Amino acid sequence: MSFEYCYQQIDNSLIYTKMSSFHTKQYGVTPPVSTALPTPEEVKLNDAMIEELRNQSSFETEDGVQKRRKVLATLQTIVQEFVYTVSIKKNMSEGMAKDAGGKLFTFGSYRLGVYGPGSDIDTLVVVPKHVTKEDFFTVFDELLRKRKELQKIEPIPGAYVPIIKTVFDGIDIDIICARLDIPQVPLDLQLNSNDLLRNIDDQDLRALNGTRVTDLILKLVPQKTVFRHALRTIKLWAKKRAIYANMFGFPGGVAWAMLVARICQLYPNAVGAVIIEKFFYIYLQWKWPQPVMLTQIEDGPLPVRVWNPRLYGGDRAHIMPVITPAYPSMCATHNICRSTQAIILEEMKRASGIIDQIKKGKKDWSSMFQKHDFFYKYKFYLTVIAATREGYEDHLGWSGLVKSKLRLLVQKLENIPEIALAHPYVNPFMNSYISEKESDLFKMKDLYGTLAGEKFARDYLEEVKIDDETDFKTIEEDVKKSGKHIIHLMKLYIGLSLDVKGREKKIDIQVPCTEFDKFCRSWPDFDEKKFSLSIRYTKIWNLPDDVYEDGEKRPVKHKRKYESIKAESENKRQKIKSDEGKSAPATSITASAAASTTTRA
Repeated sequence: MSFEYCYQQIDNSLIYTKMSSFHTKQYGVTPPVSTALPTPEEVKLNDAMIEELRNQSSFETEDGVQKRRKVLATLQTIVQEFVYTVSIKKNMSEGMAKDAGGKLFTFGSYRLGVYGPGSDIDTLVVVPKHVTKEDFFTVFDELLRKRKELQKIEPIPGAYVPIIKTVFDGIDIDIICARLDIPQVPLDLQLNSNDLLRNIDDQDLRALNGTRVTDLILKLVPQKTVFRHALRTIKLWAKKRAIYANMFGFPGGVAWAMLVARICQLYPNAVGAVIIEKFFYIYLQWKWPQPVMLTQIEDGPLPVRVWNPRLYGGDRAHIMPVITPAYPSMCATHNICRSTQAIILEEMKRASGIIDQIKKGKKDWSSMFQKHDFFYKYKFYLTVIAATREGYEDHLGWSGLVKSKLRLLVQKLENIPEIALAHPYVNPFMNSYISEKESDLFKMKDLYGTLAGEKFARDYLEEVKIDDETDFKTIEEDVKKSGKHIIHLMKLYIGLSLDVKGREKKIDIQVPCTEFDKFCRSWPDFDEKKFSLSIRYTKIWNLPDDVYEDGEKRPVKHKRKYESIKAESENKRQKIKSDEGKSAPATSITASAAASTTTRA
């Protein structure tokens, strides 16, 4: 039974609906829950959702679409130049070097068709067998740096999947590389064949998985348009609520996509708004750690590890597993820990309640996308500070390492009995300062992340504006010539929910902080003359102003009630003072525990 595009007149409003086909077949590992077609009320609800996505600027403009295509075309020519250059260096003939090819693939939100203004583009450079990772981080890096369109570049060769992060002609482009065991990579190459995975290492396998997974997700959903509308909604919600970041222990883009795709499989004829409603309803009742899978796990021809909790203890430790559909299947949510799982489920519960209110007409879709309340939520925060002397590019490497490992500190903190939950914030804050006195930079490093630090910076330091146009090399050269000093700083926050009932009210975090410090200092590129790491606790009313947006009212320390009562007599005032002296001590976190992890640059 087929349905064409149609218009329905409902309550004097024109509502556009699309059902390309009436889906009855099984798309996932279980039959659908319902194959019901959408009701007029559901169509109307869906139109309102899409309209709010437009209001939130979720869709890219036509000019933006064309610019992205142009940038990708330029990068494809650089990829081919890269492979050609390496081939010539390795004594291949002119003809063979040209035929070696090289191809740029996309994956993630761009390939899924759910990108918007400001979205980055995930790209994969596929090269033939004679081109190495070292070539990627030398020859390809050099070719990028020669381009006038390049505004920023951050090579991270030591990442789990080695990557070059760039800003190219105003667009954030993340570039990874995979080498295949074939002599040529033609432009018509497709990556769907498992045979291409033969004789490659684990890093190449992980790199290829991005594009392979993205393509399979689109094949495994009944209606691509419905899937994309629902995924845009979930991505926007997750970003607004600060639970979108694989690095920090939350689902990343591919995991959220697979979670949405599974609901689409269960309700193959539903509109996007219904998919969103069922998304929260089902995952709030899901029997974790039962895995979410779009298709049965495939046993392929290669001797590679496939996700299997029966065989591997590490896989059994995954508490919220979402499994990739492409061979070899992997868990896309292995970074989720007990704390971040609790936060995700709490946010889903909030969203489910809002959906109920939207259906009743008591709220609209904008309520779904209200900003998070992270910096209002906890009394105590841990501030993790990475500092670098002189080189900003060095700082990107050091701060990137600390960011990527923050989840390990979270996991250690949540094992302390007095800490009920450790909540990592997913957005780092970056600042750079110039001073004539080196001692002022040391003091700034000690005060950074607090109100006092902001005041000190305003009074004594010159702040360097950080954006894609900032030319740090020129700035650093000028600083050196003038005899001044520069420091680059990054701060990360972890909110702490405490459970001290019946326990000692002084919490010692020295062990996890010291272990985290030692782990970061074991980085092969660590140089104690350049880099430092410090961890300290900050109370909510001492958080700096820059964590709040314009118009947001920052928390303030309230005086005790009796301090606001006007005394009627000297005796009453004395009684109040006496009572104050007898009050129970406030819960505190051992400051020396955090400070002991400080290493001085």
